[in-house]
Amino acid sequence: MTEENQAAAAQEQKPEVQFALQRVYLKDLSFESPQGVKAFTTQAKPKVNQELNTKTAKIEDNLYEVALRLTVTVADGEETLYLVEVEQAGLFAVSGLEDQQLAQVLNTACPNILFPYAREAIDNTLTKATFPPLLLPPINFDALFASAVQQAQQKAQAEGEAETETAH
Repeated sequence: MTEENQAAAAQEQKPEVQFALQRVYLKDLSFESPQGVKAFTTQAKPKVNQELNTKTAKIEDNLYEVALRLTVTVADGEETLYLVEVEQAGLFAVSGLEDQQLAQVLNTACPNILFPYAREAIDNTLTKATFPPLLLPPINFDALFASAVQQAQQKAQAEGEAETETAH
């Protein structure tokens, strides 16, 4: 009986995990076509470069803003045909998670929700600029997060070893 009571008490103390999308919004959108009409009159073999990053800000208790910034640059050799940058953001209510779990949710689940909106904004912008549509491939945010955690651990370990060597 005592073990059952302890288990029930531990379960009652553990806060319920909650995750809710409050709002998705376009925070920033930028489009440039530096060549103007020349971009449409030349035969190009475009090279696509994509950059991605996320930012997280705590707005208030259990409310977080996650912003996903995608920058796509399409160039023909050294000449940029166009550059489009989208910052897609969302407000997420998250509670009941420990620090590591919270970091994982904010850096994987939230960007996974935002990415289709950012991809659509880029595609719509390019279509309105009369460039061919650009369907960005899916991104595995879980793998990116795992890689970032591993790199941080390796860096911390390397710094710890360096400190140990200088102390001797």
